[in-house]
Amino acid sequence: MRRARRSRLSTWVFASAVMLAVATPPAVSVASASHSSKRHHGRHARHVVARKRVPPVTEPAFNCQVFPSNNPLNEEIANAPVDPNSANYVASIGLSAHLHPDFGTNPTYGIPYAVVGPEQPQVPIAFTEFGEESDPGPYPVPPSAPIEGGGGNGDRHVLVAQEGSCTLYEMYHAHKRHGKHGGWRAGSGAVWHLNSNALRPEGWTSADAAGLPIFPLLVRHPEVAGGHIEHALRVTVPQTQRGYIHPATHFASSSTDPNLPPMGLRLRLKASYPLAGFSGEALVVLEALKRYGLIVADNGSPWFITGAPDTRWNDETLNELKSVPGSEFEAVESGSIIH
Repeated sequence: MRRARRSRLSTWVFASAVMLAVATPPAVSVASASHSSKRHHGRHARHVVARKRVPPVTEPAFNCQVFPSNNPLNEEIANAPVDPNSANYVASIGLSAHLHPDFGTNPTYGIPYAVVGPEQPQVPIAFTEFGEESDPGPYPVPPSAPIEGGGGNGDRHVLVAQEGSCTLYEMYHAHKRHGKHGGWRAGSGAVWHLNSNALRPEGWTSADAAGLPIFPLLVRHPEVAGGHIEHALRVTVPQTQRGYIHPATHFASSSTDPNLPPMGLRLRLKASYPLAGFSGEALVVLEALKRYGLIVADNGSPWFITGAPDTRWNDETLNELKSVPGSEFEAVESGSIIH
């Protein structure tokens, strides 16, 4: 359930193969949201769609720093004051709903990314939905770039991180173009320079509904394997209000209900929640949720955390996250709501 606006991210990229041998994954449900600047049609609820044969994915390492250390997305919120409206926000998301890792070993589950080098050819990008809020091409997107959902229906995000320039290129609703022009067409696109804290223009979308970058907010295997995550994580919620908190720059709702979370709201796992009994990858994620928390990025299924697919994930361990109820979270103060 997606659609708000796209954001721009830049990253330099070594030409890295993201796809390996072909496997035949089963049909899976994929959380979607709705993306639009002035629209707010979210794809609430998960959609079951038939998937194509998709190669298994091992996510490549990316060697750029992802935004300066003082970027809001890299800010620890363990000691931030609780938002006065926290109880209402959390209740609207779902007290009895549980965390859900929206990624795993299945290559059609989660949002993949490609890492390319500085010599990757730039190709034209034609925007079909939010061109007025998109960063114009060309983008260094290889024809083999993985598409979210394995290229089936859904948000079809394409993320390309470029090493050398440390720039991130993100597209929503992306399709390869055929014919003499080649390149890609996309609903929206954003370019993010990872050495900068610059936001999208006020009111603009990105490749995500909230006008946020996607890649920097993913649960990525190379980080988790290193034992720690040092940034906020992307989360979807069933309904949002017509407002956003920086670094988000876009809303995707017409509701004026003040008890619905705004885009960009930060949520953290309560310090009192015991982590004994959790292991491996799940423990690393939960520790990050106490320190850096979640950031509301799109309309979708409640408490769905977005990550990148990788054959190295331990799905059984990730499933431990599903035991954590929404009632163990609280919203924190992180800025004024912009309407």
